[in-house]
Amino acid sequence: MLENDLTLAAMAEVLARSNDYRVLRRLARRETFTPSNGAPTRTGILIDVETTGLDHQKDEVIELGMVKFDYLADGRIAGLRDVFSSFNEPSASIPSDVTALTGITDEMVAGHQIDGNVVSSFVEDAVIVIAHNAGFDRKFAERYWPVFQRKAWGCSATEVEWRKHGFEGSRLGYLLNGAGFFHQAHRAVDDCHALLEILAFELPTGCSALAVLLEQARKKKMRVWAEQSPFDLKDALKRRGYRWSDGSDGRPRSWFIDVDESQLDAEIAFLRGEIYLRDIEPRMQVLTAFDRFSIRS
Repeated sequence: MLENDLTLAAMAEVLARSNDYRVLRRLARRETFTPSNGAPTRTGILIDVETTGLDHQKDEVIELGMVKFDYLADGRIAGLRDVFSSFNEPSASIPSDVTALTGITDEMVAGHQIDGNVVSSFVEDAVIVIAHNAGFDRKFAERYWPVFQRKAWGCSATEVEWRKHGFEGSRLGYLLNGAGFFHQAHRAVDDCHALLEILAFELPTGCSALAVLLEQARKKKMRVWAEQSPFDLKDALKRRGYRWSDGSDGRPRSWFIDVDESQLDAEIAFLRGEIYLRDIEPRMQVLTAFDRFSIRS
């Protein structure tokens, strides 16, 4: 068996040196990335939830996976510290399309409940929580476990410009393939291990993907609301990157966009010159990592 493994490894190396082939290796969990050698570190949490649907107000969590890791001041990952994985039985049967996507069945979650005290203890010492779709995961996490409301959050899907760094897209599978790996997708803790490897990846700029994400997460964002904008200009707003809020969650019923502080003047100029055709002062709110992606924002 060992001889066969060595033969496969040698074959993979030969293929990898060719311009005609790409080699993908099965992702293997590893504990150490960049030894800290006594340097101070901070702690982060990677989180992924599997749910019965997309509505955080009524759908339920069926699986929670978390990976706790330490990182250095320059954003390099030092190593994995701990792992949490648990099923949660919902109040109704898991929809068939969810089972087809995740592989999670009613039998697998039967009798399982996620202990909120254990979750709080696991998360408490983290300075940031990262998800690959924080706009989805944070809302479910906050609804179930209030500890997440007090944490700074980052989104590895939107706060790194992956295409700019040579990747084909921001989906986790694309990123993992781009880094030379494949894994078992759509199981919570497996996706967290995959994300840890991606965030440890050194980008062409010479820094880790985590360093880029942390830099973006530290920046303030300005949410600009285009309230009462002309209906026939909705396509112009959509092309600009505005999203629609239907007002059902207490927010304004309006188009809105999140921009960096440095882009705020240009955004107001766009609204005045191309949407309202007059001098207006749109509603704005400041968003930081502590409220970005939250139920509250």
